[in-house]
Amino acid sequence: MTTRRKFLTTAAAGAAAAPLAAPALAQSTIKWRMQTYAGPALAEHVIKPAIDSFNKIAGDRMQIELFFADQLVPTGELFRAMQNGTIDAVQSDDDSMASPTEVTVFGGYFPFASRYSLDVPVLFNQYGLNEIWDEEYSAVGVKHISAGAWDPCHFATKDPINSLEDLKGKRVFTFPTAGRFLTQFGVVPVTLPWEDIEVAVQTGELDGIAWSGITEDYTVGWADVTNYFLTNNISGAWAGSFFANMESYNALPPDLQELLKVCMDQSHYYRQWWYWGGEANLRVNGTKMELTSIPDAEWQQVEDAALKFWDEIAAESETKAKVVDIFKKYNADMVKAGRPYRYT
Repeated sequence: MTTRRKFLTTAAAGAAAAPLAAPALAQSTIKWRMQTYAGPALAEHVIKPAIDSFNKIAGDRMQIELFFADQLVPTGELFRAMQNGTIDAVQSDDDSMASPTEVTVFGGYFPFASRYSLDVPVLFNQYGLNEIWDEEYSAVGVKHISAGAWDPCHFATKDPINSLEDLKGKRVFTFPTAGRFLTQFGVVPVTLPWEDIEVAVQTGELDGIAWSGITEDYTVGWADVTNYFLTNNISGAWAGSFFANMESYNALPPDLQELLKVCMDQSHYYRQWWYWGGEANLRVNGTKMELTSIPDAEWQQVEDAALKFWDEIAAESETKAKVVDIFKKYNADMVKAGRPYRYT
């Protein structure tokens, strides 16, 4: 793990060596620092291609330096660091970076709000979530650039999960809201730095992970330390976003703001097909994890509990109630639309 002191020392040394290591950028080059929630292996897919593309196109006009999970600040401090300008931009879900907004609880994996990855961009672009997120983040000095859908949330565990009873007592690394929901089924949520998860499973500190789909399990190495993958999920798609410090964003000329959005939208698109194809391929052809399932009739208890959880969240504030109402309206529309939108 890179400590802050070590980072500052390394950064100072790197800055001194930079003129010898690479051609100097123009003095007028805009320089941003961005940190992602993802570790290096995952970032190779979920963010680095988009930033490389942006830097290539922007050239001497602007360059974004990308940092991985916990490299500058812990993930839970990302919002504050961006708000105060320590970093210029963030890729994360609202929940993990602990943003002080009414929509924070809906980032990451809000249980059963989405069934498929396309649900998330439709909810934001056609059902009004963009406007709510923009209002919430503008009020706290942060630009919400765009939201996208990422992978579903499944359990990867050392021991097989074949019933709800098997979840009891399992120490699981997961997202704050997902953990809050899962405690009623006996799950013990554990919060650790992202880079420590693999070792924590190996040492027995964790019994499993409910942080991703199977694509990430293979990509980041978790499939090497867990034995089973539960096909039931608590969400069909993670909802995450790109954010920027408002002053940094407003200082950009309009064409660079547009380029930033285009590259981030391209990143959302990349994840759409990378996850969708990867989830199916690794279930069918993967060799590292055995698939297990909880019977649909039993799993219905979890889905029913999610709807009660929605109402609990909605009761907390007017804004939360508005978001929950949108989820209810959207999902009702999808059920009425029928296949392939919803299977009834």
